[in-house]
Amino acid sequence: NIVHTQGWIHCHTPATDASGTVKVVLDELFEEFQNMRLPAQLRISMACCLNMCGAVHCSDIALLGYHRKPPLIDDEWIDNLCELPLAVAA
Repeated sequence: NIVHTQGWIHCHTPATDASGTVKVVLDELFEEFQNMRLPAQLRISMACCLNMCGAVHCSDIALLGYHRKPPLIDDEWIDNLCELPLAVAA
């Protein structure tokens, strides 16, 4: 079982998009799941940021995205938006 959240859709502080990371991990582990070579049921979770929504804390293996550097903001581009993202407006 692999669980992830779509951080870019609802999160205000995502560090990564979970879909790509989940695909890579599942591609690597597909044969293990398919042939049932794992010792027991395994839950893998991917969180897009440090908020860890999606019950990542209660998984066997948790993957977590985090910012190494603060995201750069292009002030001229932001000024032209009709609605400021809440994380930037704050």
